[in-house]
Amino acid sequence: MNALLTDLYELTMAAGYFENGLHASAASFEMSVRRLPRGRGFVLACGIPQAVEYLQNLRFEEEEIAYLRGLKQFARVRPEFFEFLRGLRFTGELRAVAEGTPVFAGEPFLTVRAPLVEAQIAETYLLSVVSFQTMVATKAARVVHAAAGRGVVEFGTRRAHSPEAGVLAGRAAYIGGCIGTSNVLSGFRYGIPVFGTAAHSWVQAFPGELEAHRRLQALLGEGTIYLIDTYDTVEGARKAASLGRPLWGVRLDSGDLAALSKQVRHVLDAAGLNDAKIMASGDLNEYSIRELISAGAPIDAFGVGTELATSADAPSLSAVYKLVEIESGGATRYTVKLSSDKATMPAAKQIWRYPDRDCITRWDERIEDPAARPLVEQIMVGGKVTGPLPHAAAAREHARQALAALPGACRLLEDPRGFLVEHSAALKRLLEDVRRGL
Repeated sequence: MNALLTDLYELTMAAGYFENGLHASAASFEMSVRRLPRGRGFVLACGIPQAVEYLQNLRFEEEEIAYLRGLKQFARVRPEFFEFLRGLRFTGELRAVAEGTPVFAGEPFLTVRAPLVEAQIAETYLLSVVSFQTMVATKAARVVHAAAGRGVVEFGTRRAHSPEAGVLAGRAAYIGGCIGTSNVLSGFRYGIPVFGTAAHSWVQAFPGELEAHRRLQALLGEGTIYLIDTYDTVEGARKAASLGRPLWGVRLDSGDLAALSKQVRHVLDAAGLNDAKIMASGDLNEYSIRELISAGAPIDAFGVGTELATSADAPSLSAVYKLVEIESGGATRYTVKLSSDKATMPAAKQIWRYPDRDCITRWDERIEDPAARPLVEQIMVGGKVTGPLPHAAAAREHARQALAALPGACRLLEDPRGFLVEHSAALKRLLEDVRRGL
């Protein structure tokens, strides 16, 4: 599955490892985020099941091997390497934090330990699938926080960077706290609630707005949400209200949402539709939602599209995947990177979470303090999943609880403060030992 969905240098290195007899060495690579994106006090780890799916299905098809053989970069590689690729399967370990766990800069929240070639080839895909969903889930958590208990629906597939990105954005946004998505495939794949009724084209397709509303009500009953701003928003609300029940409510997609929502609320209440809800959409984000709520807008739910599915204000994540140890012939060699602003710590690690800080230790270290709990879990061993992965709903609930446990300063929309992240004394000693040995 997607064996060629990688950077070329992963494969040239794989060939070099094979040629130099390193391919069977057990290597540990860790994924972390160098720096938190602008305005973020945390990132919400997301995309672990897709990482598992990739590793479980990693293999090279005959036509892919034939393609590689024809590349000039492999002209000097022995035929045995391509035979090796033909039988390549992931046989290693995957460790990661639970889906929906808030993590901070420098924390190794995903680890691959496998024969060197297997672990190396996986780098590009794992960084892509985990970084993107982590980015969107984090944005969703901010939007949901700003909505202060009002429902948020992810609306962004049409503005996502590809159709598949839209599917994964729907999943990640749900885990980040949205009540659902407009993406039907995301709902089908991951069991996520789906939302949506009709667009402006529905209203335009009928001779009059009232007729369009009547036909929609006949079709959807209690699930009816009238889009009322195709022509005149308040008049659209009056026409919708004249039809009475059944309905869920109305949606506003343009204009001064604060003022219009108050006028529409008055129209609905005057018609005895006090329980009818108002949804707002239209280039919303956490800041505009916060402003609407501060202005007293009687809006019950928000549809957020472009800003959410692309994490528009922070559209990239400085995630890295670095070699931290390699074992060959029964001996383990710990590896580091010491370059400015890109330094790494040696050895596979564990993250221990206290109520007010995190401590990063070596993987086999134990902290006996009952206030600390380990975050990194074993997910795959010997290429096999150790147990059932949580469904999206369970990951969403885990994220909700984990976010609620963070200090409020971590969740601020402006100038948030991340957790204090410490390293254990044993890990610091190991770093100094490795430095001296270089």
